[in-house]
Amino acid sequence: MRSSLVILLGGLSVTALITAFKTVSSPVAPVRQTSDTLHYPEETHFRNLQQLTFGGDNAEAYFSYDGKYLIFQRTSAKDGIPCDQMFVGKVPAPGEKFDYKRVSTGKGRTTCGFFTKDGKHIIYASTHLGGEACPPVPDRSKYGNKYIWPLYASFDIFMADLDGKIVKQLTTSSGYDAEATLSPDGKKMIYTSVKDGDIELYIMDLKTGKEQRITHTLGYDGGAWFSPDGKKIIWRASRPKTDAEVKEYKDLLAENLVAPTNMEVWVANADGSNARQVTAYGQANWAPAYMPDSKRIIFASNHEYKRGFPFNLYTINEDGTNLHKISRDKGFDAFPMFSPNGKKIVFCSNRNNGGTRDTNIFLADWVE
Repeated sequence: MRSSLVILLGGLSVTALITAFKTVSSPVAPVRQTSDTLHYPEETHFRNLQQLTFGGDNAEAYFSYDGKYLIFQRTSAKDGIPCDQMFVGKVPAPGEKFDYKRVSTGKGRTTCGFFTKDGKHIIYASTHLGGEACPPVPDRSKYGNKYIWPLYASFDIFMADLDGKIVKQLTTSSGYDAEATLSPDGKKMIYTSVKDGDIELYIMDLKTGKEQRITHTLGYDGGAWFSPDGKKIIWRASRPKTDAEVKEYKDLLAENLVAPTNMEVWVANADGSNARQVTAYGQANWAPAYMPDSKRIIFASNHEYKRGFPFNLYTINEDGTNLHKISRDKGFDAFPMFSPNGKKIVFCSNRNNGGTRDTNIFLADWVE
């Protein structure tokens, strides 16, 4: 779902996302990477890079508030996980194995996991109330083979303990509710919903349940995060402008679908005021997060490549200056998150996957 194109970006697996962008963006099959690489020489900001998972589609790995654990979503058909479920594991020391356990129900499809401030609970979105099976993936051929993802109406956001017991249902609207993260003080949840007829951002007070809609412009708004200092928010957004773009957007939305191939990074004050666009590169600029200084931004983008692939990580100043390329995989790098102390970064990548379509989780020390 983000940070929540949430690689389930709303409901598709990482493999589906990658395949779709390759198909949509280029009439020619991309060149397959000929050799596996864990750490590219140009990636000077990564030190002691460590691969945590091996096989399957592993995405959206995010730190707990104390930096000791990770939550992530995983699909692995050979392991009996046909669509994304939530897993939690302790951050390993260098050379240690990354062990993890499932903390979702095992039913439906899940996305967008996040720890609560107390470290004893998690939140995530799930379709399990709508059925135990994985919800169907849209037939893209009906829409000109565009990359689209479903806004499953059965997605709601839940809080569970670390044994997987759901202790509270946080959203109950009849439409898509997902892509949630929490504020640095753990008191507020920002998430995406279609409850008012468009794909908008909302902030909920977890204690009272009171909430406020904070975006009001036609287009997709999602994958939002608070800055580490809690004063700002950052998210990805599409802004259809021409009559044709608006019609396509509204037609898809009427079918609970969205085509997130053109997104830019936006920021605002924590209450949604003073919203402003940071990037203007075209194509898909997404999975943004503030860096530890609450001033610079890290995000994933395919803007350098007309074919729409690869995706790499970039940093940029809040005012849109000083773009800097961070990662170099020939396939897919996305979902960056810094540890609370700013010393480590976790991200997801196709690198070092033996020529398969596997996406795995990687952890590194961050070097300025």
